[in-house]
Amino acid sequence: MSFFSKLFKRGKTDAVYEIKSPNGRLTITFVLERGEMTYFVKKDDKLLLRQSRLGLALRDNEPIVDGLGVVRAYSKSFDETWKAYWGEQHIIRNNYNETAIYLEEVSEPNRLLTMRFRAYDDGVAFRYEIPAQPEMKTMTIADELTEFAVDGNARSWSIPAYQPDRYEYNYEEKTVQQLTDSVHTPLTMDVGGNYISLHEAALYNYGAMTLKMNGPALKADITPLSDGMRAHVELPFSTPWRTIMVGHDNLDLVTNRMTLNLNDAPKDDFSWVEPTKFMGIWWAMYVGEWTWAPGERHGATTEHAMQYIDACERLGIKGLLVEGWNDGWEGDWLENGERNKFTKTTSDFDMKAVTDYARAHGVEIVGHHETVGFIDNYESQMEDAYKFYRDHGIRYIKSGYAGSKMTINGRREFHHSQLGVLHYQRAVELAAKYGIMLDVHEPIKGTGIERSWPNLMTREGARGQEYEGGALAPSHACNLPYTRLLSGGMDYTPGIFDVTNFAKRVATTIARQLAYYVTIYSSMQMVADRPQVYEKSPDLFEFIRNVPVRWERTIPLFGKVGESFVVARQAWDGGDWYVGGVTNEVGRDVEIYVDFLEPGINYVAKIYRDSDDAHYRDHQLGYEIEEKIVRNGDRLNIYMAPGGGFAIRLKKQ
Repeated sequence: MSFFSKLFKRGKTDAVYEIKSPNGRLTITFVLERGEMTYFVKKDDKLLLRQSRLGLALRDNEPIVDGLGVVRAYSKSFDETWKAYWGEQHIIRNNYNETAIYLEEVSEPNRLLTMRFRAYDDGVAFRYEIPAQPEMKTMTIADELTEFAVDGNARSWSIPAYQPDRYEYNYEEKTVQQLTDSVHTPLTMDVGGNYISLHEAALYNYGAMTLKMNGPALKADITPLSDGMRAHVELPFSTPWRTIMVGHDNLDLVTNRMTLNLNDAPKDDFSWVEPTKFMGIWWAMYVGEWTWAPGERHGATTEHAMQYIDACERLGIKGLLVEGWNDGWEGDWLENGERNKFTKTTSDFDMKAVTDYARAHGVEIVGHHETVGFIDNYESQMEDAYKFYRDHGIRYIKSGYAGSKMTINGRREFHHSQLGVLHYQRAVELAAKYGIMLDVHEPIKGTGIERSWPNLMTREGARGQEYEGGALAPSHACNLPYTRLLSGGMDYTPGIFDVTNFAKRVATTIARQLAYYVTIYSSMQMVADRPQVYEKSPDLFEFIRNVPVRWERTIPLFGKVGESFVVARQAWDGGDWYVGGVTNEVGRDVEIYVDFLEPGINYVAKIYRDSDDAHYRDHQLGYEIEEKIVRNGDRLNIYMAPGGGFAIRLKKQ
């Protein structure tokens, strides 16, 4: 049987279409029964999602949900490989089977709708496509009726939606039936021994999808605008893809590339995009040494910037982030964000002197735009601000959107509403116009658009190390690879060596800080601590200086949601390998089979690990460094202390 089969058709309003994955093991089935749309998903003979509702509710119009008939269906297979500009994997295969089902209402107003389904070997996806039609040029979507009928007893790992701190919450393990309030995606679940993660791809001009229980099923809860609607669109229009990633176990999800594959290839040349590591005038502010606002302890001064540039050159770090250089940080900046000026420096910061000095020393300045969510203020200056950076040779920007909501067109909107999504996209496209790469904090979640816009280098979008000092448990970094990181890279701001500082005590061992450079991917990796701290530990810093920021291949080795994660990654040039591992509050021994190494070659394994008595509470600085020769087929036994981890560099001899 071909990948697509029409099993039966009883008149115009009754039909079933089956779309099978290339290997035949995954099936998404579209059912039209008496004109109403549903779908279900199976792996082999096991039901992963029961029959689930489809449809769109409209303002000032009847919903598109029933009274539909099939006009025709078109199926195709697709198989390509493409090269990423950066990422966790250099060469990616995009292989799926697709069926587009063209529908029309059988009675007036005879509106048209296309349901497009794709089946991959590791997941399925679908979206709504509304063509231009005589009676409808625009559409206001009041609600999306999409459901995901997952077993209510399945375990899930989630963070709450519609909260003041956006995505920045600790993950909670609950049964699906307990998700009565909206949660963000990716939503990862253990469904009877298979792991699935519900998410979306290619989010443009639409509210972000959250999920919550609605009767017997999870229902799409699209982030509303301040007028209560989910989206105002012109036709033709396509919603984002609704995605269901599927793995035999949780490690399978880690290398799922479906979200990227559901986005288009870039239309322009992005060969100018360059991943980087960067230090920052940043952590010193968190530990109270300096301030963002001008004054006696102002961090972003010309003098401090030049000192950091010298340190970057000594330490071999290519970039320097400068926060607090612009006018607007005085007073309560969270409340007064509309005062921010993005082309005006403070009196003690000389942008030209700093950028000239950085250029002379081979260091890239990473600029900073903290909008505080005052989008009206930011967009009125945005193009001038990008030109300002370009004219000073600045090619990287870290942007911020602190605040519980955004001010857009004078209204308070969720960051993840349609208007928020549109703003973030404008910023990405304008940055590309000026040859600028972005690291976005308080972002819209990743939906794979970095394939189309590779200058979108990384995001925050979860709790990072700024929450250390009591708000992060060791299990947090063991949740991220199976949840948030399924949506793309994250600027976790790793590399804190001063872990015992009373002002910001970090709940990890020092070896674990090295592990983050392997376990948490970002194409812009921060080297977050102060330079004087690194210079006291040159033996440990060597790993940070050498570890790459883009990878040829990624191979998850060991782990379980919330408990541990161990991964091997090969450098972009196909040379050295790096292995990183983290554990939760429980110490554990890990046996690593290095069968991913090139056969017949000796590798020098340099291992940075916790000492036998290390502990994230009372002996954070205990570590050991050892070297040994290994070959394909050997095993490495590594101990991870409670709240600890390890990092390994495997270099060809």
